[in-house]
Amino acid sequence: MNTPLLLLSLLAPLPAFSQQPLPFAGGNADAGRALVERDCVACHAQRYEPASAIYTRKDRRVTSASQLLAQVQRCNVELGAGYFPEEEENVAAYLNRLYYGFSP
Repeated sequence: MNTPLLLLSLLAPLPAFSQQPLPFAGGNADAGRALVERDCVACHAQRYEPASAIYTRKDRRVTSASQLLAQVQRCNVELGAGYFPEEEENVAAYLNRLYYGFSP
């Protein structure tokens, strides 16, 4: 294998790890989806119709990646979900991918 191709093949996976902002750069959005669907939607549906309106409303509280992770952490405590820090990062990564789009 020639050197440029080897180097390219080694670097190709890196963007997948750097697509999320620093506060939750290690988050797995696919894993976060399951947690959001299991725990977040039912709670948000009590106050918003549809439940996703909490993320898309004009006066939303979250305006940065660090605020997004902090809000996920608050919800974790309020729900008593017992998420580990990496699970909080997974949820933040999923919500960022789906609703917020904060850049790395």
